[in-house]
Amino acid sequence: MNQKKVLMRFRVNGEDVEVAAPSNRLLIDVLREELNLTGTKLGCDDGSCGACTILLDEIPVQCCLMLAVSYQGREITTIEGLDYKSELDPLQKAFCEQGGQQCGFCTPGMILAARALLLEHPNPTVEDISKAIAGNLCRCTGYTKIIAAIQKAAQEYQKSRQMEPRRVAL
Repeated sequence: MNQKKVLMRFRVNGEDVEVAAPSNRLLIDVLREELNLTGTKLGCDDGSCGACTILLDEIPVQCCLMLAVSYQGREITTIEGLDYKSELDPLQKAFCEQGGQQCGFCTPGMILAARALLLEHPNPTVEDISKAIAGNLCRCTGYTKIIAAIQKAAQEYQKSRQMEPRRVAL
C-alpha cells in the first residue's frame, strides 16, 4: 500500500533540499535513499551502535530512529558535508594517518561525534574524547587509534584556527 508523500525541507550539508517521502520515513532512509548520501550507515537499527550518527544543528544524533518529517528546517551534516578547503577534513585525514579505521563502517559516525566534540572543546582530554565517542561502537580497531586520530585532528584545527568553538549563551 502506497502511503501519501509529504514534502519535507531540510538544510543538508549546507544546501537547502526538498524531499517528497512518506511521513513515516526514517531520516536515515531519506538521507541514504532520497538524497544518495550513503556515508551514513545503518548498523543496529535500534540506536545502540552509532553508525548512523549525523550532526543535527551541530549536535551528534543517531538518525536510525528519527522520523524525517520531525526534523524539517533543521541543519543536518553528514560525513559528505565535511569540507575543509576542498580537501579531507583534518578528522578524516587523521583517521587515515593514525589507522583509526579498518573496515570503515563506524568511521563516518565516529568522525561526526568527534567533530561535535571539537566544536565544543577544541583541546579535549582523552577522557573527553572517550565520553564523546562512547555511543559509537567499533568492532575492528579498538579505540586507541581512534583517540589518537581525534587528538591529532584537534591539533590540526588549532593550528589552522578553522574550527571556532561554539558560544554557549548563559
